[in-house]
Amino acid sequence: MIEVKDLHKGFGEVKVLKGISADFEPGKTSLIIGQSGSGKTVFLKNLIGLHMPDKGSIIFNDRNSTEFSTQQRREWRKEIGMVFQGSALFDSQTVEENVMFPLKMFQNDPEDVMLDRVNVVLKRVNLENSNQKFPAELSGGMQKRVAIARAIVMNPKYLFCDEPNSGLDPNTAILIDNLIQEITHEYNITTVINTHDMNSVMEIGEKIVFLKDGLKAWEGTSKEIFRTDNESVVNFVYSSKLYKKVRSAYLNEN
Repeated sequence: MIEVKDLHKGFGEVKVLKGISADFEPGKTSLIIGQSGSGKTVFLKNLIGLHMPDKGSIIFNDRNSTEFSTQQRREWRKEIGMVFQGSALFDSQTVEENVMFPLKMFQNDPEDVMLDRVNVVLKRVNLENSNQKFPAELSGGMQKRVAIARAIVMNPKYLFCDEPNSGLDPNTAILIDNLIQEITHEYNITTVINTHDMNSVMEIGEKIVFLKDGLKAWEGTSKEIFRTDNESVVNFVYSSKLYKKVRSAYLNEN
């Protein structure tokens, strides 16, 4: 469980987050959506500790991350997996080396033990026998699956994804969405995803938080978003032609 309470963050005179509160439960895929400049990227960076809030708290299972010591923060980072926009793989390292990187950074296990764990997660993302390939030899979807394998290799309690479908074709994007949701349910992970992809919202939005101008303007599920009369949400999601069709069909059936 992640509890965000009255989160504020600014840079100089610019106030980006203006008092956001939200809860994210384990075993659910929670999506953060909003227009460019709404504050969703800064919000995510606060959650993972890349920014420190000016005010407010971020509670990870009854532990306030804003009060961690350096050692506590290092231990907490072992519980976090991160899938970056564009995958952020090391080009000069093989798939195996990329996935093993967090294990070498945070653990002192023998090489064979770490390799066993790498092979387990590569199998989970359907990339068996890809150990010795380099990122340049992989498709965009395969690179994203390597990034997911790296993110879960430490058995994290919390998984954060920044635009995981960026640059992928629609069919591959759906596969990545489904994989993230399956892993979230399977391992009971608290998953938070920044996205602008309305397909993701409709397919895996078990909880959706909509940000506007640094505030939480709405929250609900993928089903509730079809029924909302919140003007800001409707204006945002109506930019998707697919959403228009699906929402119309949903309202007609209900």
